[in-house]
Amino acid sequence: MGVADQLAQLKAEKAAANLKAGEEFLAANKEKEGVVSLPSGLQYLVLTQGEGEKPLAHHEVTCHYHGTLTDGTIFDSSVQRGRPASFPLGAVIKGWTEGLQYMPTG
Repeated sequence: MGVADQLAQLKAEKAAANLKAGEEFLAANKEKEGVVSLPSGLQYLVLTQGEGEKPLAHHEVTCHYHGTLTDGTIFDSSVQRGRPASFPLGAVIKGWTEGLQYMPTG
């Protein structure tokens, strides 16, 4: 087996392990109190209920976020940078486009 084949095999093994870890995380997470699971697989937890209008996919939104791994490690955070992110809701990852439409402003 050549080096390229070995690297491809390692990559496939890592991808399978990551998929398994993600599935296990989602299965355990959906059992936590207050977690909402949607048919798409998206899960969310309301920390503070807003009172304003909910954005639509074509709206520009501004929000704070933490990007975390399944072990809780933060890999990106608008909070740590000290300023919220602004973006067209339909131009980001599917989970954000879907999930933020459930969140009223505020």
